[in-house]
Amino acid sequence: QVQLVESGGGLVQAGGSLRLSCAASGRTFSDYAVGWFRQVSGKEREFAAVISWSGDRTGYADSVKGRFTISRDNAKNTVHLQMNSLKPEDTAVYYCAAALTLPLVGGVLGSFAATDFGSWGQGTQVTVSS
Repeated sequence: QVQLVESGGGLVQAGGSLRLSCAASGRTFSDYAVGWFRQVSGKEREFAAVISWSGDRTGYADSVKGRFTISRDNAKNTVHLQMNSLKPEDTAVYYCAAALTLPLVGGVLGSFAATDFGSWGQGTQVTVSS
């Protein structure tokens, strides 16, 4: 198992930026694809972004495409989510998650369900004020 700890959340005005980090420990980090999900109280956990095991492929939800960038540094066992042009509707608890395997179609990283990931961090709150 891999253990995940998120950081970097906070309060930001609309149009601003935040950079979330996910630090991993335990098993070899490059064995895992890593995703970011977000959840608003009372709603289901929503996919935001994913990065492949080596970092050569990424995928994004339409709602964040062009504004969020996911990256990873396997030497430092970290994944980052750079969030720009933030909107009030981005307000949520953000979770990073890891998966040894993912259901790929043609090798493309598309959208994934929370059930595709087996390891989760505790979450970090992001609040965007209008």
